[in-house]
Amino acid sequence: MTANQTAQITERAETFLWTSGRVLEQRRFEVLFGRAPDGSGLAAALAAYRTADGAYAYGLEPDIRGPEPQPLTAATALMILEDAGRLDPASVTPVLDWLSTVTTAEGGVPAVLPTLGAYPRPPWLPVAAEPAADVLSTGQILGPVLRSGVTHPWIPGAVEFARRGVEAMEQTHPYGVESALMFLASAPDRAWAREQADRLGKLLREQRMVLLDPAHPEDTPVAPGYAPGEYHLPYDYAPSPDSLARAWFSDEEMQRSLDHLAASQDSDGGWPISWAKWSATTEVEARPGVTVKALRVLRAYGRL
Repeated sequence: MTANQTAQITERAETFLWTSGRVLEQRRFEVLFGRAPDGSGLAAALAAYRTADGAYAYGLEPDIRGPEPQPLTAATALMILEDAGRLDPASVTPVLDWLSTVTTAEGGVPAVLPTLGAYPRPPWLPVAAEPAADVLSTGQILGPVLRSGVTHPWIPGAVEFARRGVEAMEQTHPYGVESALMFLASAPDRAWAREQADRLGKLLREQRMVLLDPAHPEDTPVAPGYAPGEYHLPYDYAPSPDSLARAWFSDEEMQRSLDHLAASQDSDGGWPISWAKWSATTEVEARPGVTVKALRVLRAYGRL
C-alpha cells in the first residue's frame, strides 16, 4: 500500500466522521489523531451521557438505549475517559462507586441490569431478573481501571472474579475472549496473565474462533448467536503489535487481516458494523465508533 493510499484512508474516514459522526466520535478523532490540543472537548462530550449517580447511559453504547446506566456502558465510558486523559480519581471513582451498587456476590458485574428491560434493546441482550456477573463486562471495565492507578474497594473483588472467570474459560466465544484480553493486558500478576493469554490463544485456534484467511470465510464457523458474517479476525484480538494476543498469529495471518481491514472501508469513508442490525439509528450511531477503532488499529501497525 502506497503512502498516498494510506493518506486517502485517513482523509476519507475524517470526511465520514465530520459528515456522519456523533460529536463524541468527532472529538475522539480529534484527540487521537492530533487535531485537538487536549482531551477537554472529548471529556465534555462524554459528560452529556452521565447519569445522576455517576454512571453513563443515553445510548453512549449505541445498542444499549434508555436513561438507566448499565455496566457495559460504564466500560465504554472508561475507555473514552482514557483517550481523553481523564483516568483520574475525580472521573473514575464515581463510576466505581456506582459499580459497587450493582456488583453481585461473585465480585463482578453483569453485562446489563434488569433496568434495561423497560427500554428498546437488541435481541442478543437478554434481561434477567437476577443477572449473573460476567467477565464480558467486568474484564472490559478492569482494563482501563487498573491502568488508571486509582484505588477503590471495588477493585480487589472484581480482579479476583475476573481471574476465576478467565481460568474457567473453556468453551467460550469471541467477545468473551476479547474481554478477557482487556483484563489480562493490565492484570497485576503479569506472569499469570501471560500464561492465561497463551492458553486462550490455543483455545481460540482449537475452537476456530478467528477468521485467519478472509478470502475463505467458509473455513471458519460463525459463533452461535452471532450474525451471519460476524467473524473476528486477528486484529480484533491483537489491536496493536504489543497486544498479548499478537503472538497468537503469524506475520502472514496478521498482515492478511490488516489488508482486509483496510479494504473494508466503505465508499463513504466509514467502516461497516459486523454484528446484527436491529435498528437503523443504532447502526448509524455505531459506525463512527467502528471507524475510529479501525483507524487506531491500522495506525498501530504502521498502515497510516
